[in-house]
Amino acid sequence: MTALIKIAKTKAYFFIFALMLTSGVRAQDSVSTKGWSVESKKISEGKYELDFKVAPLSGKQLYSPNISVDDFKTSELIFSDSLITQEGPFTFSVQPKLVKTPLSEDSAFGIFESPVIWKAVIQIKGTVPAKLHGTLTYSFGAGLDEFQPSNTYAFSTTLEGGADCSFRMLIPSIDIEHPVEEYGDDINKNSSMLAIFLLGLLGGFVALLTPCVFPMIPLTVSFFTKQSENKGGGIKKAFLYGFFIFLIYVLFTIPFHIAGHTNPEVFNNISTGVGLNLFFFVIFIVFALSFFGLYELTLPSSVANKMNAKAGIGSIAGIFFMALTLAIVSFSCTGPVFGTFLASVLEQGAWPLTAAAAGFGVALGLPFALFAMFPNWLKKVPKSGGWMTDIKVVLGFVELALAVKFLANADNVKQWGILKREVFIAIWIVIGVCIVLYLLGILKKRSSGVKTKFTPVRIFFIAMFAAFTIYLVPGLFNTPAARLKLISGFPPPVCYSVYSAPINCDKPLLDYEEAIQLAKQKNKPVLIDFTGWACVNCRRMEEKVWTNPKVEKMMKEDYILVSLYVDEKLKLPSCQQMVYKTKDGVEKHIVTVGDKWATFQLENFHATSQPQYAIISPDEKALLRTKFYTPSAAEFLTWLQHGLDAFKKHSSK
Repeated sequence: MTALIKIAKTKAYFFIFALMLTSGVRAQDSVSTKGWSVESKKISEGKYELDFKVAPLSGKQLYSPNISVDDFKTSELIFSDSLITQEGPFTFSVQPKLVKTPLSEDSAFGIFESPVIWKAVIQIKGTVPAKLHGTLTYSFGAGLDEFQPSNTYAFSTTLEGGADCSFRMLIPSIDIEHPVEEYGDDINKNSSMLAIFLLGLLGGFVALLTPCVFPMIPLTVSFFTKQSENKGGGIKKAFLYGFFIFLIYVLFTIPFHIAGHTNPEVFNNISTGVGLNLFFFVIFIVFALSFFGLYELTLPSSVANKMNAKAGIGSIAGIFFMALTLAIVSFSCTGPVFGTFLASVLEQGAWPLTAAAAGFGVALGLPFALFAMFPNWLKKVPKSGGWMTDIKVVLGFVELALAVKFLANADNVKQWGILKREVFIAIWIVIGVCIVLYLLGILKKRSSGVKTKFTPVRIFFIAMFAAFTIYLVPGLFNTPAARLKLISGFPPPVCYSVYSAPINCDKPLLDYEEAIQLAKQKNKPVLIDFTGWACVNCRRMEEKVWTNPKVEKMMKEDYILVSLYVDEKLKLPSCQQMVYKTKDGVEKHIVTVGDKWATFQLENFHATSQPQYAIISPDEKALLRTKFYTPSAAEFLTWLQHGLDAFKKHSSK
C-alpha cells in the first residue's frame, strides 16, 4: 500500500509540473535558455557526437538528463526527422551530485550545480545534412522545492562532411513590383471585401430571427420611445443603441489586427492548423447540440448581471452597456452564427474578419434604429413563436455540416483518409435528408403535440433543402457530374477520393525547381499556384474556373502549372531543414514542405493569402502582377492571355 501511495504522489507531482508549464516555464524562459551552446564531432559515417555545454547556473540545479519517472523524461533530444536517432544515454564531463528531492522519495536524483558538458551520440540514416537542427529539453530547479520541467534549447550545428542540399528561397530575378507587363492585382487588393461584408450581413439577419434576439426588438424600441421626452430623443437613443451593437462586434476583431501586424502568416497558420480545425469541429458540434435544445449555451450570469447593472449609468454609457448586455445574453443564439462566419474568413486576414463582423453588427443593430423611426412597422412584424425554434433546429443541422467541414480541413492537411470527398458528400446528404424530415414534421418529438403547419415559407424551405440534397447525390459517383460546382470549395479536392482513379482529377507538379526545368525544356512560362489543402477559395478556383474549357485548354497547352501547398505538413528531408533569415531579418524554422512554400511565397511574391497565382518566365522573370481569387473565368482567362503576351515580349528581347 505504501508503494502505491508513493507512486500516486509522484504522479501527482508531475501532473502539477505539467500545469506549471504555461506559467513557470514562460516566466523562466530568459533564464532557461541562457548559456547553452553545442558543438559536433564526427565519429564515423553518419554517426556524430553532440556536446552540449551549459554555463554556471547561478544557484540553479540542472537535473540529470537520464532520469525518467512514469514516462516523463527530465531531458530529451528531439529531431523533426525520424531518420535521426540518439544512440544510448547522455554521458557527462563531470558526474552529477546525488540528492533527494520531493520527486525522488527514497531514491536520489542526479543534479549539476556547476558548468558541465552533456554528450550525446546520434545516428543519421540517409543523407547527412550540412546543418543539424534540433531541440534539447531539460529540467532545472532552485533548491529542493522548485522544479521547472521541459525547458527547451533550440540548437543548430554544422556537421562535418554533411551535404548542402538546401533550396533557393529568395529568387532575386523575380521582381514582382516591376513585371514585364503591368497587369494583374495589387498585392494588397482584397476584391472580396464587399462580398465578405454581405456574408456577415446575411449571418446577422439569420441571428436576428433567433429566439434570443427577435423578441428583444419591440421591447427595446418601446423602452427607448417611452423613456424619452419626445420622439426625436427616442429615435436618437435607438440609433445609438444600434451603433453600439455594431461597434461591439467590430471591436472584437482588434486583437486579430495586432496579431497580423506581429506575424503576417499568423492567419494562414491558424486557419490551416490541424489543432484549431479539430477545435472548431468540437465547438460546432457543441453549438449544434445547443440548437437542438439539449442544453443552452450562456455566458456566466454574473457577467450579464454586471453589464445590466451598468446599463443605468449615464445616458451614452448606459446605452452602450445595454447593447453589451444584449450581446452577452443573446450569446447562445448569436455566438454559433457569428463564430461560423468568422471562421469562414479567418484565413483571409484581419480586415476581412472586421468586414464580416461589421456586416454582422449592422444586421443586428439596424432594426432597432429603423423600428424606432417607423414604430408602425412593428405591427407588421410576425409574433414570436414556434417558427423561431424551427430556425434554431435547422441552424443546428447547418452547424453539423460545418463541423464536418472543419474535420475535413484537418483530414486534408494530414491526409488521414478519414473524410474522402465522397464520404464528406454522403454525410452532407444525410444531414440534408434530416433537415427535410424535420421540416416535414417527421423528426419532431411526438410528445411535443404541435402539429406542423405547412405555410408557403415552410414549403419553400422544404423544396430548397430537398433540391440541394438531391443535387449532392451525383457527387457520390465517379462521373463528370461529381464536380458539384455549386458547393465547390467545401468538399475535399476531387483528387482526394475513395476511387483509385477519379476521372475529374488532374494532378499538377508540386515542386518549383522541377517546374522551372520543364519550362526551360518546353520553352513555356510557369504558372505558380500558391494553394492549401484547407483553402476554400482554392478549391472554388480549381472546380469552377479552371474547368472552363478555354481556361483549361490554355493552362494545359501554354503553361507549366505547379501547385505549391503552403499548409503541407510533410516534413522536409533533414538536409533541407534550416533556419532561414528573411530579407526583413526575421529568422524562421523551415521544417515542413508548407514552411518552405509559405516562406517562398512571402519572400518573392509579398503575400500570405491563398490562392495567389504568379506567371514567370523559364529564366525566372516576373511576367505579370499576380492574381488572387478570381471567380470570373473570363477575367482569369484574360490574365492568362496577358501572361502569354508578356512571355512573347520577354522572349523576343
